[in-house]
Amino acid sequence: MGLQHSQGRESAGKMTVSGPLDLNGAQLWPALLETARQAVLLEQVRAVVRAAPLMRPVTPGGRRMSVRMSAAGRFGWVTDRRGYRYADRHPEGMDWPPIPPLALEVWRAVAGGARDPECCLVNFYGEGARMGLHQDRDEADFSQPVVSISLGDPGLFRVGGAVRGGRTASAWLGSGDVAVLGGPARLAWHGVDRIRFGASGLLPQGGRLNLTLRVVT
Repeated sequence: MGLQHSQGRESAGKMTVSGPLDLNGAQLWPALLETARQAVLLEQVRAVVRAAPLMRPVTPGGRRMSVRMSAAGRFGWVTDRRGYRYADRHPEGMDWPPIPPLALEVWRAVAGGARDPECCLVNFYGEGARMGLHQDRDEADFSQPVVSISLGDPGLFRVGGAVRGGRTASAWLGSGDVAVLGGPARLAWHGVDRIRFGASGLLPQGGRLNLTLRVVT
């Protein structure tokens, strides 16, 4: 599934955060996680998917998604014929594992004092996988941001406005980059058009991991 071992050591000290870049209202933090810390987070994600295996969900319309998903935290986001929703258990019945500690550190560095996240959605993009334009609106409080952490192969991230069909802007998100949808951009339409499969050395067999942290309640 692309989550093979790679070498790395955790760097000492707290994360250093400088100002973000703007992408159509979304905040981009390039290379927020250095290579060693990417490897640490990858190990933490492996522990998540050992406890709650990746699955290929089905949309309410019956379409099987190209990404594989799992989650960590109090809730996980799931989809099937019954609709999009948050659930307190994996579809196979097990509890969701805790959110990776380094993902929480990223959240606290860039989320502007928001409440701690209750869900960390894990998306794995294999070769040819993509994510169509969508809004994150299954949460109760849109004043809380959505924070996205990229690991592995670069993904072409596209962001529009709060109304579908408007102008969009795109940027490649590389391993260690972080994106934040908050404020006026909280309900922006966004997606991943494609990945550069095999371009990163973090996942030796290729692929992209995206961790999306959200406050649910």
